[in-house]
Amino acid sequence: MAFRTLVSTQRKDKPKEITRVLGLSLMAFLMVIVCSTACKKSEEAASGKEVLEAKEGVIEFEGIVKAGVGRYLFVPEASGFDIIIQGQVESGDADTLIDKEIRGKGEFSPDKPSILVAVSIDVKEAEDSWRNVFTRTEEFVIDDYIDLKTRKEFQVLRGISYDKNEGWEGVERVKIFGKLEKETVTEGEEQKDIYRIIILDEKDNEVGKIIADSFTDYAQYYIEKLNLFDKLWFYINVKETVDWRVRRRTRELFNADVLFCGLF
Repeated sequence: MAFRTLVSTQRKDKPKEITRVLGLSLMAFLMVIVCSTACKKSEEAASGKEVLEAKEGVIEFEGIVKAGVGRYLFVPEASGFDIIIQGQVESGDADTLIDKEIRGKGEFSPDKPSILVAVSIDVKEAEDSWRNVFTRTEEFVIDDYIDLKTRKEFQVLRGISYDKNEGWEGVERVKIFGKLEKETVTEGEEQKDIYRIIILDEKDNEVGKIIADSFTDYAQYYIEKLNLFDKLWFYINVKETVDWRVRRRTRELFNADVLFCGLF
């Protein structure tokens, strides 16, 4: 009686076993296909095929220019790219295109993923009328662009105080959180703009000032691009320390050149 029960149970379980084996076989087959496809893509990437396609890719853009400094253009509709004009547009620098509707083509470079190098730019003049104002004829050269990898090399300047100059002296590149202030002064018969970065701590309290001697086009462009934000991270080159007597009175710590500004 027990033997019959065992045989009956085995017969009932046999279809389940077959189903399980078929299921495992199907999974193994799918895994082979997936692995084969992944290996193929990996080999193509190693051979440079995918990189070559990215380098030769041309992206079309169209929209209204919201910021332009030097050769940098910001068009929000262009998927967040910074558009670079290698050369000059018909009317001068990039700022002459601000608030104008443009369309164009740009080359994408995988080693500078946030940038489109403009190939051509047209300005809209009427409903269906466009006029070409730029066609690239020069080799792409950029000297003030700072990518994410380079930005990570800037150390955060902490523990700022007017009487602790050892905190910044001897350090070349730092990043600091604050807001930009402009003061117009008169020297003789001429007016001059003086820029200072007001350094803020975690509670937005002012802890010192940095005199900004110069800005790269890339830094000015991002200040224009991020004009809705009054507080930014400033990436700077530290220069000479302000004299102690002036530092104690004004809380101006040192002079600096601004290389880049961003939200992080």
